[in-house]
Amino acid sequence: MPFDSPILTAEELLPENLNFPVEFEPTKVADKKYVINGKTGDYLGVVGDTFNCADHSDFFVRVHDAITENLGEAECESMNFRWKVARNNAWAMMDMSLPEVTARIESDKHTTTIAQRIIALHGIDGSCSNQVYFGAIDFFCTNGMIVGEYDDIRRKNTSGFDMDKFIKELKGSTQAFYAQSERLQQFATKTLYVGDVKAMLESLLKSDRNAEKMLNLYQQEAAVRGQNAWALYSAFTNYASYADERNGFGLRNTGKDTNAITMFRRENQAAQWVNSTEFKELLAA
Repeated sequence: MPFDSPILTAEELLPENLNFPVEFEPTKVADKKYVINGKTGDYLGVVGDTFNCADHSDFFVRVHDAITENLGEAECESMNFRWKVARNNAWAMMDMSLPEVTARIESDKHTTTIAQRIIALHGIDGSCSNQVYFGAIDFFCTNGMIVGEYDDIRRKNTSGFDMDKFIKELKGSTQAFYAQSERLQQFATKTLYVGDVKAMLESLLKSDRNAEKMLNLYQQEAAVRGQNAWALYSAFTNYASYADERNGFGLRNTGKDTNAITMFRRENQAAQWVNSTEFKELLAA
């Protein structure tokens, strides 16, 4: 049952740098217009003249309110937020974790706790459609994960955002989280052999160099979690969570404000790896 949760204002929910009105201005090209930060006057992008979008505040407040109104008090208590931005604040990600909705993953060597996670993306310069993902976060190492055959809602702008569909998925998200945690527990009890992991990674990643780096990352995870599929899964989510000397998968310095977007694409990539034929065949061996 919904509970009488506080409804946050944009000022309470969003970081200040994301709480601004979106404005448009014609360009000298007939079918194009500028996207402008109405608070700072910064020009954020060029879009088609028919493009329209809501402010970040409108989208994220709607998503937050739907979550608090449709999940129970136990699920929403102590929820916390992390924000990531790119493209001079034109692209934003609200990353919510629900530390009261948890599951334990235990191997013969290690135990960790994962919590439910909801990720919402919004772009005001045409860089992304509105998207909401359900997933989990590993409290042991703070690796984020989009789990399983994840559902996403993609629309061009908030006026087309299917809130009814989102609420339907939302109401089933906690049950889906617990079902997925059972799958991850099966990973923790599936023993793997280094030679098999190496061959799978070479086939999956199509790059000997990247396969070697991922194998090294798997062995680091396996030293803690054991030689199992959970350690390999954790290597994938480590790759999607960090981009520095900790895992060897640094980002190139392109001089562009897109690192947050790149890291989220890594999360999608890791989810695809876990659902790949190569990974499933490794589990079945």
